[in-house]
Formats: sequence, structure tokens, C-alpha cells
Amino acid sequence: MNEGKRTRILGNTLGFSLTEILVVLAVLAIFARIAVANYVALRPGLQLNGAAREVLSKLMWARSKAVEQNNQWIITFPTNHTLQILDDKNNNGAADAGEWTQTIDISTDYSNVTLSKSGSDPTFSPRGTAAGNTTITINNSNGSRTVTVTGVGNVKIS
Repeated sequence: MNEGKRTRILGNTLGFSLTEILVVLAVLAIFARIAVANYVALRPGLQLNGAAREVLSKLMWARSKAVEQNNQWIITFPTNHTLQILDDKNNNGAADAGEWTQTIDISTDYSNVTLSKSGSDPTFSPRGTAAGNTTITINNSNGSRTVTVTGVGNVKIS
């Protein structure tokens, strides 16, 4: 083997130097810090939207069950972070023995979110209509979303 070929083989360094690896790790750490800061800033808005969609879906589900089972379903708001669904089989507007109820705590999945209601409690009839108009406001540090129930039974987020 001649001298020039031996120098090329021995002088050829494969891989990365410690300096190169540290520079790449520093750049990745900067990107990770930016990503975490952006996620933390977006989280309250995501929780607010999620809570509004949760309330909307529970109201729409109760409406569909009222039509399916041919009896009224009532949604009440006992606290500022819970809603209660009642399958009012005898249509008397009150929870009686043997009638199914479910209480959902919104703050379990969406912390720092509060609910407030104006108007009557949403009561869905067997025809899918609602008694009166109801507005449910969902609040947190990012702002508020409004879920409305109209007399014809439409439920929407605004």
C-alpha cells in the first residue's frame, strides 16, 4: 500500500464531532421550548371549544333520545360546572324513582371552565321541540362560547 492511500484511509473521519452533536441538540431544545410555549398559550382556547362541543353533544343526544323513546328529557345545571340529564318517563318534569339520570362534570375534562344558563331548563319533547329558548354560556380565561337551544329544538354553538 502506498503512502498516499494510507494517509487518505487513516485521515478519513466518519461520524460527527462532539461539537456538531451539541449544536444540533441546542437547536432542537430551542424548537421544543417554542413549541411548548405555543401549546400552553393555545390550551385555554382548546378547552373552551371542547367544553362547548361537549355541552352541545349532550343536548343533541338528549333531544334524539326524547324522540326515540317518545317521552321528554330534561337538562338542568345544578352547579356552574355540571349538567344533569333526566329521562322523564312519566313527563311530570321531576326526577322520580326509576327514572334515569346522569350528572356530567365538565371540569373533569376541561378545567377552569364554568357554565351559566339563562332562560328555562332545556326540556325536549317527544317531537324534538324544546320548551322555551335557553342560552348556555361557557366561560374560561380565553373568553366565552354560547350554546343556544331554540323552541323548535335546534341546538347550536355561537
